[in-house]
Amino acid sequence: MSSSHLLGITTFAYLLASILYIGMFIFRAKRIGFAATAATVIAVAANTAGIGLRWAESHWMGFGYAPLSNMYESLVFFALSISSVFLWFEYRYGNRFLGAFVVPFSAVAMGLAGLKNPAITPLIPALKSNWLIAHVVTCFIGYAAFAISCGLGSVYLLMLKSNSSSAGRLSRLMSQLPSLDTIDDIIQKTLVFGFFWFTAGIITGAVWANSAWGTYWSWDPKETWSLITWFLYAAALHFRYIMGWGGKRIAWFSIIGFASVMFTYYGVNYLLSGLHSYG
Repeated sequence: MSSSHLLGITTFAYLLASILYIGMFIFRAKRIGFAATAATVIAVAANTAGIGLRWAESHWMGFGYAPLSNMYESLVFFALSISSVFLWFEYRYGNRFLGAFVVPFSAVAMGLAGLKNPAITPLIPALKSNWLIAHVVTCFIGYAAFAISCGLGSVYLLMLKSNSSSAGRLSRLMSQLPSLDTIDDIIQKTLVFGFFWFTAGIITGAVWANSAWGTYWSWDPKETWSLITWFLYAAALHFRYIMGWGGKRIAWFSIIGFASVMFTYYGVNYLLSGLHSYG
């Protein structure tokens, strides 16, 4: 079995996990929670094995690089990062219903990866660096945390709507989730966690840029949007800790911030040309 076949199976595993989590939430069927978590664990294991096999395949072909160099490979790693971080949060807070708002991100990432060319090709000179792993891993752990905070921000806003709405069904659905205060606390922690890793990603990227292009910062479109995204999350944390913002405002910040993340990561590659266009 090739890595592309294994990662194709991974896509269906994430899709199954998403369906189980969403079904558990909509039908309030807590009994299928274990199956949803098990499907996610299997998907994460298959995802990890697929990345490992692809790495081995690159060595067999004489290239020998970490499979994190192009859009296909980064989407695969993005899916792994999101679900891995989420499984820790599920274990930490003991609530599987949140999976309905997070695990689908992994399924979408793998679905987008399926639209890309999975062929293993030699690295261009700029990517032949030991900084490749450090930069991509730190960035995508941050992206994963921001994806989770976006999902939880959506949960928070829906819970507010259910509290102010006369629609009993929405209220019953949202009653399965942790309290507003708990959701707000988790959003805060994911933002801090993601900001730390994203900052590390920018720093490692600057060091890598200096070794590849002779400058730490070149105002390339991707670099510029990374800085915009960084300032958005820095502002969110500033308002949180200095001005005491929380709740609805931070929930909206988490959603808007992730939209900026996705444009930085995905949109810039196709809409704005620059040094990172090969990604």
